[in-house]
Amino acid sequence: MRRVVVTGLGAVTPLALGVKHTWKHLLAGQCGIKKLGEKFNDLPVQIAATVPAGNKDDGGWNPKEWLVAGEERGMALFSQYSIAAAEEALQDAGWAPKTEEELERTGVCLGSGIGSLEDAYSSSIAYESGGLKKVSPRFVPRLLINLAAGHITMKHGFKGPNHSVSTACTSGAHSIGDASRFIQFGDADIMVAGGSESCIHPLAIAGFARARSLATDWNDNPTASSRPFDRARAGFVMGEGAGVLVLEEYEHAKKRGAKIYAELLGYGLSADAHHITAPPKDGAGAYLAMKRALVHAKKGPGEVQYVNAHATSTLLGDVAENSAICRLLGEDRRPHEINISSTKGAVGHLLGAAGAVEALFTVLAVHENVMPPTLNLDNPDEGFECNYVPNIPQQNKIDVAVSNSFGFGGTNASLCFAKLR
Repeated sequence: MRRVVVTGLGAVTPLALGVKHTWKHLLAGQCGIKKLGEKFNDLPVQIAATVPAGNKDDGGWNPKEWLVAGEERGMALFSQYSIAAAEEALQDAGWAPKTEEELERTGVCLGSGIGSLEDAYSSSIAYESGGLKKVSPRFVPRLLINLAAGHITMKHGFKGPNHSVSTACTSGAHSIGDASRFIQFGDADIMVAGGSESCIHPLAIAGFARARSLATDWNDNPTASSRPFDRARAGFVMGEGAGVLVLEEYEHAKKRGAKIYAELLGYGLSADAHHITAPPKDGAGAYLAMKRALVHAKKGPGEVQYVNAHATSTLLGDVAENSAICRLLGEDRRPHEINISSTKGAVGHLLGAAGAVEALFTVLAVHENVMPPTLNLDNPDEGFECNYVPNIPQQNKIDVAVSNSFGFGGTNASLCFAKLR
């Protein structure tokens, strides 16, 4: 089987635009969750993790720095974020193909959970009030989730696989895992892979609030709202952004002298077959996804030194995942020897982009031997006995790590990254 390595990283997150700024802020314990504007005032949740505005040199988002004139009108925000993250990742990888063969061997696999809710909402209102002529001809191209990947292929001329995944909050991880298989099976030598999301909108907040999924008691203290594993946790906080990895066939990367961050060894998938939104208490689906990732990686549970957990700060989800991790990794070690953290305390839950951004954090953890912190973990809940890296990062030799992502509908994915050997 062809080996797959990570040679480039790109990110747009609530902490900053760009991997360097984002990673620095994450390790410094900063939080990207903020109070929202007036149009959210009548909702029970008035906070979210939004991408900061500004110029890219300072870690801020300005679409004019990434798009040519006219593109912004025809491209939804989640697609714009994906363009920026992909551009950074490609530059980081040093990959700018010119020959027809190189272009044909480069593909894109990038997903989103919801895509452009704003376009669906505003176009519905326009049609209801003014009929056909009020609907923009750009409506459908802006709405479609696969257009994020499509825009990247068109911008760079990539003619390999053009694929998109929409599996709720597992979209980013599934995109990376699927992309790795395109390389393994010879469909491409390089894949631009990840997820993007930009659905912080009153309708989305209202929907998740009605489903009782969101943290509602922290409107006056946004940075304390996302609390994975903490006994005061009470729901997730919506976030937005994009994460992109450049995946590359190992011999191809070695031949061109590319920098290699880590190797993607394993990809595991499963279904809970249980409930639309709630996982089983024992985390059986999560356990299967992680186990299958390690089987593909040819690694034993005792070799995993770090898990970047999906842990969204919900009462049921954190318990289920913790149970699954302890069951899988705890056979030969005590709970406090199992290292887990959730970066959602810093960036909130990026939905379809979460798995990609967290995979990126996991790659950096392996590359730099540092475990990013779980913010706001002041009082671990009963039954949480592992090392959850509370509030400050920890240095630790990390040869093998797992990144988890789970979504509504009971869809699960785990990615296993390792130092190159």
